[in-house]
Amino acid sequence: VQLVESGGGLVQAGGSLRLSCAVSGIRFDDYGIAWYRQTPGKEREAVSCINSDGEIHYSDTVRGRFTIYSDKAKNTVYMLMSSLKHEDTTVYFCTANVGNDVCQYYETESYRFTSWGQGAQVTVSS
Repeated sequence: VQLVESGGGLVQAGGSLRLSCAVSGIRFDDYGIAWYRQTPGKEREAVSCINSDGEIHYSDTVRGRFTIYSDKAKNTVYMLMSSLKHEDTTVYFCTANVGNDVCQYYETESYRFTSWGQGAQVTVSS
């Protein structure tokens, strides 16, 4: 499976960005997609997830501000990030696993994901 993130950049606090995760090499409908973020020297943090059946999860730190959705025609998952805060500044990664239970374990078992994108830098100026 191949994953390519895009859409990162610099934005002012309170602004919005939309990240994209283009997926190839898999049957998209069979996979759940998760977003993580990680700052060098810190642990990887689960952000949001969408299961193959459309079930969606968000971490407490982004719920109400971030929206995850997929475009199956484009094999792409998007994450619209609104009301951005300085503490959202970091590198965002997407990953995928087969099955409709990905969102049930993504917050605590990131080791189960073996394929990751290269990451997209998001910088929020305060």
